[in-house]
Amino acid sequence: MLSLSTTDLLILSGIVFAAWFTHGCIQERRENPNSLPLPPGPKGYPIIGSFFSFPTYKAWLEYDKWFKIHGDMIYFTVFGQGFLVLGNIKRVYDIFERRSSNYSDRPRLVMLNEMMGWDYIFGLQRYGTWWRRRRRQFHDHFHPNVVNRYHPIQIDAARAFDRSVLESPERYKQHIRYTFADSILKAVYGMDVKENETYVGHAGTTTEGLASAGNPGSFLVDVFPVMKIIPEWFPGAEWKRKANEWRYLNSIVANSLWNSVKEQMKAGTAKPCIATAMMASIPDSESPASKEEELVRRDACAVGFLAGADTTISSVTSFFMAMAIYPDVQKKAQAELDRVLSGRLPEFNDRPSLPYINALLKESGRWQPVAPLAIAHMATNADEYDGLYIPKGTCVIGNAWSILHDPEIYEDPFIFNPDRFLKNGEIDSSVQDPNVASFGFGRRICPGRFFSDAALFSTMTHVLAVFDIKPSLDDNGKEIKIKPNMTNGLLSYPEPFGCRIIPRSKEAERLIRNSGLMT
Repeated sequence: MLSLSTTDLLILSGIVFAAWFTHGCIQERRENPNSLPLPPGPKGYPIIGSFFSFPTYKAWLEYDKWFKIHGDMIYFTVFGQGFLVLGNIKRVYDIFERRSSNYSDRPRLVMLNEMMGWDYIFGLQRYGTWWRRRRRQFHDHFHPNVVNRYHPIQIDAARAFDRSVLESPERYKQHIRYTFADSILKAVYGMDVKENETYVGHAGTTTEGLASAGNPGSFLVDVFPVMKIIPEWFPGAEWKRKANEWRYLNSIVANSLWNSVKEQMKAGTAKPCIATAMMASIPDSESPASKEEELVRRDACAVGFLAGADTTISSVTSFFMAMAIYPDVQKKAQAELDRVLSGRLPEFNDRPSLPYINALLKESGRWQPVAPLAIAHMATNADEYDGLYIPKGTCVIGNAWSILHDPEIYEDPFIFNPDRFLKNGEIDSSVQDPNVASFGFGRRICPGRFFSDAALFSTMTHVLAVFDIKPSLDDNGKEIKIKPNMTNGLLSYPEPFGCRIIPRSKEAERLIRNSGLMT
């Protein structure tokens, strides 16, 4: 048996470090022949880099502080893995749009894809053929020229939401979840939410996992992939037990609804929906190619369900919070609706006549972005940009929160102010649209954004047309001040707050109760 003294171990460690350092230097000289400097950033330590200063709690806020010190591009390493964080729209556009061929890949997402089973979600997949095929299938059913086919479903869901809120306003957050789950279940699988509540619960649980693990470094296994071999019974391996639970639920979400539609199609009872359309286009064969085509379509449907059933919840909850904090904005939006609707509920063809409402939707996406850091990209090859060297494999992050709170673009960025997007009573096209950052960047921008935008328009207008949203009252009858705080994670949600949701009038209450007869 080989025995090593302390001196031997030190010498061996030194040799390993020297070999690692030499290899890194040779590779850098080969990829960076002009010896360009790296982008500025916090100073780290040998080997571990910036491990101790690597932000994992509301990292978008910490990066925003770093931008003020180091500039609008920050580079640092953690155990040899490089990270580049971009802090303004110019940097994001130059990197993710103009150089999209080199910055459309994803980093290795160990916790999410390999441990939690999120690898069927094309938004998290590596850039390549598998990603293209799934995204193409999804895009065919959600691009801007076809989303109007889902408008009747979204109108029905918004009116059902109004009725649910009227009956139990204290449960409005649960109603938000079920409203969006219902509309996306009907669109994708032709199913009703009441008959599939279990899957809605699974979607919520798995998305909580996505929010927890989505930002790089949230779990140590992302930094040390070798930790994958740790058994779940090992002390301190709670993270692995969670990963296995999320993986199990992910498998159910990905397979069960698709398989249910398959059985319904065989029985001739399936309702027309995205899943049936996709199934009908699969080559009728038991060949491996046919099974592969089915897998591509199954995954695209699962993405639609998960994105529509849960992630939009943050935007609608933030809207309720904003209306309770900014009553003047609420009154202005209601005045515009009253003028256009004249005592009826909104329809999609009203939208061109509602510039303030459209501005309010833009401000909702800007004020509290759902994904403050979006999803990280990766540099496929080494690059030179603006006189700086970006190493191959660098994890590149666009700080959407900083872009959407840039005071040089949005005056008083922490204030909820739809008027910033208006000029002479119309949308001001010269003001930067929040969509440049709120749905991701470059080729990896969210393809479901058009469906989401329509769902938000329908829900928000139906709420404002018939309800007043106000802060909760304390024991003395005084309004409780709401602090617009958001949770940590890849997906950020408003922290719990109380509000009162009250029908605006007897006529509004009548409209709500009769809305089921209008659809």
